[in-house]
Amino acid sequence: MSRRRWTLALVALLALALAATAFWYRSARLGAPNAQPGTPSTAVQRPAPAAKPPLEIPADEIVTVRRAALTQVQPMSGSIRATQTAVVKAKVAAELTRLTVREGDSVKAGQAIGDQDPTEFDWRIRQADQQAQAARAQWDIAQRTLANNRALVAQGFISPTALESSASNEAASQATLQAALAALELSRKSRNDARLTAPIPGVVSQRFAQPGERLGVDARVVEIVDLSRLELEAALAPQDAAKVRIGQRARVRAEGLTDTVSARVARISPSAQPGSRTVSVYLALDPHPALRHGLFAQGEILLEEQSALLVPASAVRLDRSKPYVWLLDGDTVRERLVVLGPRGQAAGVPDAQALDSGVTDGARLLSGTLGALSDGARWKPAP
Repeated sequence: MSRRRWTLALVALLALALAATAFWYRSARLGAPNAQPGTPSTAVQRPAPAAKPPLEIPADEIVTVRRAALTQVQPMSGSIRATQTAVVKAKVAAELTRLTVREGDSVKAGQAIGDQDPTEFDWRIRQADQQAQAARAQWDIAQRTLANNRALVAQGFISPTALESSASNEAASQATLQAALAALELSRKSRNDARLTAPIPGVVSQRFAQPGERLGVDARVVEIVDLSRLELEAALAPQDAAKVRIGQRARVRAEGLTDTVSARVARISPSAQPGSRTVSVYLALDPHPALRHGLFAQGEILLEEQSALLVPASAVRLDRSKPYVWLLDGDTVRERLVVLGPRGQAAGVPDAQALDSGVTDGARLLSGTLGALSDGARWKPAP
């Protein structure tokens, strides 16, 4: 055998030896699966994991399912408005010389609150009065002329045609007098319109003009609101508005108020708003000294009452595709799928949620404040 063949054979033997050594070392580390029974193994023996301790749950984290009367509610929100408001506007074009009220002042119906410069209107009254006097004098002359002509016609001194002309002049003079008297009354009305008065009783909410400004016709001066009758205008979706009826009671919480205000559905708009397609519902509010025109408020309309299995809404988990609860079954926590019913208010159950199926009356559930849980976990009351 040649020297080259001896070299190749030696290399092959070394490779087989290295492979056998690696196999033996791996088998010793992992506990060779094909070792004969009774052969000592060099694999490391790991201890079995210890059982998890039971989850300690405080008593206030446990809620009980109970059957009770549930009052369904319809959430709503909107702005509070006075049912009676008025904006005092200038009826004539003139300078505002006096305005005696400011925001927050109370006024009565018919109370004078300001004046516009009456100089121009006084002169117009004098002009119209003089024109009326001139027209009255012309009418008196026409009447006397007509009476004289009638006598002359009877004596045959003038023709009937001249009498007819006198009668026409008398009628025209009388019409001119009536027009002059009408112009005089219009001038007097303009003079009266220069005095600003409150059309309704209430409180001044806004002041738009200041003395010294020249106001055009229909220029706004002040706004008056009657706070004795307030209402809330709420916009509801069509499917929600279909549940609302006139006369239903409601509870309203306004900005800045800690307590609720009672209300009643007074009116429902017969048409939807263009664009948003919402329906306006108007609720008459009970009197309250802290309510103001323009405040934002929210609350619930009490729809109807029914008996149902109730739990606090926080006990229902909604982080998956189907709602579920954590049920305490003995000393084990179980996951239960539930079918949700209506949501509303019930005595002793704040923010009550009705469950149509999945649990029974008296079942104990975990509230939603606990973190992630696993089905089958052990639990025990917290000390």
